[in-house]
Amino acid sequence: MIKINYQLQPGQLTAKLRRMWELSAAKIRGIESTYDTSKGAPVFTVEGRYTSRGWTEWTQGFQFGSAILQYDATDETYFLDEGRTKTLQVMAPHVTHVGVHDHGFNNVSTYGNLLRLMNEGRTPANEWERHFYELALKCSGAVQARRWTTIKGGGGFIYSFNGPHSLFADTIRSLRAVAMGYRLGQVLMGENDRSINLLDRLVEHARSTAKYSVYYGKGRDSYDVRGRVAHESIFNINDGNYRCPNSQQGYSPFTTWTRGLAWIMCGYPEQLEFLETLHDDELTPWGGREEVEGFMLEAARASCDFYIENTPTDGVPYWDTGAPGLARMGDYLNRPADPFNDHEPVDSSAAAIAAQGLLRLGHYLQSKGDADAARYTQAGLTVLNTLLDEPYLSTDTAHQGLLLHSVYHRPNGWDHVPAGRKVPCGESSMWGDYHLREVGLYVQRLAESKPYLTFFGK
Repeated sequence: MIKINYQLQPGQLTAKLRRMWELSAAKIRGIESTYDTSKGAPVFTVEGRYTSRGWTEWTQGFQFGSAILQYDATDETYFLDEGRTKTLQVMAPHVTHVGVHDHGFNNVSTYGNLLRLMNEGRTPANEWERHFYELALKCSGAVQARRWTTIKGGGGFIYSFNGPHSLFADTIRSLRAVAMGYRLGQVLMGENDRSINLLDRLVEHARSTAKYSVYYGKGRDSYDVRGRVAHESIFNINDGNYRCPNSQQGYSPFTTWTRGLAWIMCGYPEQLEFLETLHDDELTPWGGREEVEGFMLEAARASCDFYIENTPTDGVPYWDTGAPGLARMGDYLNRPADPFNDHEPVDSSAAAIAAQGLLRLGHYLQSKGDADAARYTQAGLTVLNTLLDEPYLSTDTAHQGLLLHSVYHRPNGWDHVPAGRKVPCGESSMWGDYHLREVGLYVQRLAESKPYLTFFGK
């Protein structure tokens, strides 16, 4: 279980964050100057150098989004220019990519961050540039919402790249593309000019994810532990019935892949923040604000509680809570995680995503006067404090990654195992690096009393 530091405050992390941004700047420049873009998007490092993995190019937005976040944190215009130029040159195919569920990852990290900065007055106001970003986000949200499977009893979900039968836990974090589309007034036009409400797709996807991906300890199956998450939920597309849990990147359907857990932890608090910007009557068709916020908050609390209770004391999880090698590691939950062990890898990228989820849930509950708010806030700060030090922060100037000990796809064996080691360690991922920067920026703004960071901005 995480040993929560209840005395830690955002301002106490300022020096560590400054160091992180200094390291981050050099690593972004290094990737830009050496990476061969003809190979596709950089995905993860092998012996400290970023390499590609042709699958869905879901990390491209994190690459250029990292430069935009770097500018946001440091005001160094090189990174704004880099992020803006590469968004214009490279990201257009991602806007209309009909084959993936990852629109929020790619397009909100780039077009969304650029629009947010302009709306915050951090970049010069330019009407046509703003319209350009808005149009990209409108299209992205509508394209994502088009990947729709209707399920028995009504509702449905945005299906994964695996096909119409597949609901991924990941998509709740990527759902912010649909949120941005709705916020900007976009509708999805279907056959016979049928107008499809993007907020309907957002709420129903979030409801399906909460119902089928998250467990609540209510006896759903023999492995129903409150807060655990199934990476994938399988449906019969002929009749819309739910069939079973599954896992593409975890150990099994009945264990919890911790990055999938982290996507849930981060996605629901973000959507709760987004719902606060809507009028009550906008939520009436789905049972009203209390109903919609209720199931989102239940999923957020349960998943965050599970993370706190099933993660080692320093806040960094192993890649799956049921990974078989953990049984040979003794009382591993009552000591700090060991990324150099011989049995199972940790996943620091899950920790970076989870830290932001914990912090956002704590902030949301604090605004409601909830007594549990401090537990989540302080847990998030505790996790981030760990990640901002060695052995997780990459201080080696020859290593292109920022956050070490990230894992991509353990079952497929895609992760690099260094010579002399038995499990992957010492490498970075583009999503892990991006999310360390994002949660770092989040806490930096809290420490400096600057505008609260949200994906939708003002």
